[in-house]
Amino acid sequence: MQKQPLLESLTIGDLTLTNRLVMAPMTRSRADNLDKAPTDLHAEYYRQRASAGLIITEGSQISERAVGYINTPGIHTKAQVAGWKKVTKAVHEEGGKIFLQLWHVGRISHPDFHEGNLPLAPSAINPKAKSFTPKGFKDTVTPKEMTLPEIKQTIADFKNGAKNAWEAGFDGVEIHSSNGYLLHQFFSRTSNVRLDEYGGSIANRAKILFEIIDAIKEVIPENRIGLRLNPSLNGIFGMTMDEESIPTFDYIIENLNKYNLAYLHLSEPFNDVSDIPYAETDIAKRYRPTYKGKLIINAGFDQQKGNNFILEGLADAVAYGKLFISNPDLPERFEKYAALADWDESTFYTPGEKGYTDYPKMD
Repeated sequence: MQKQPLLESLTIGDLTLTNRLVMAPMTRSRADNLDKAPTDLHAEYYRQRASAGLIITEGSQISERAVGYINTPGIHTKAQVAGWKKVTKAVHEEGGKIFLQLWHVGRISHPDFHEGNLPLAPSAINPKAKSFTPKGFKDTVTPKEMTLPEIKQTIADFKNGAKNAWEAGFDGVEIHSSNGYLLHQFFSRTSNVRLDEYGGSIANRAKILFEIIDAIKEVIPENRIGLRLNPSLNGIFGMTMDEESIPTFDYIIENLNKYNLAYLHLSEPFNDVSDIPYAETDIAKRYRPTYKGKLIINAGFDQQKGNNFILEGLADAVAYGKLFISNPDLPERFEKYAALADWDESTFYTPGEKGYTDYPKMD
């Protein structure tokens, strides 16, 4: 039987991945301790999934101001670095590769996380969404528009998070610039109405991302930096597309070619955007010709579709999320065309082992 494209090796930067199945970043809310630090449970969870060509961790907040969900692990304290060291050690012992996702949620946060202070955002525009707080789901509030010093501090926090990730033994980092969180909020005219150097034109709205990349490459190799974008996100977390949405991502992705990044990680639309006049329904097809580096694609892929995308040259690797939750040995199952286990959505964000480390591998 001919080898599946998904199971071929792949070089990103100076790393060789054993296959092209990437474990997508997924919030799992298991850091239920005062330090918001990864535990032995996290180490076991990621160890079980180390046969992925590359693991991208759940989003890890770069500062206290970046927090927006309960029990998510950070990357800005010594305790958190120590916790992540257990994770990288476990994955590397199994021969795996792992990147940490650097995260700031921006306006999706809530004052309950910040001693009553407002979340930070490009502009004071309420996304009118729900925030998962320590006291349950609450309506989001109108955030505080970031000052220039707060923007500079956030860039420094991304840099510090990358430095800490490197110290913790990660193979690289992924900048979370996607899914309606802080950096995506800067990109969009519906969430960024600033009149200074970080607002107005497409170049200005994208500026913070390139400043973050420039800062991070001072502390880790440029070819160990990846980033994630979701160009056709609409109707989620208050993000609404307009006529400049896709041109903004065209600009960003074209300019990413100036860097020697590990990869660009793109999401196909999360929901049906066929009736949105400004949306792009085929993200990989649009950006594969534009981006000259390694391209990872995700959102709703099964085994056949993943193989087809690589075979057709639309992507170099495919990121799987929920399938990796319930199938810790997903590459081995794909290799044998074995049955796939279903996931239990009720345990996605609950503390403890249930629905986290108790999914069995194949017999």
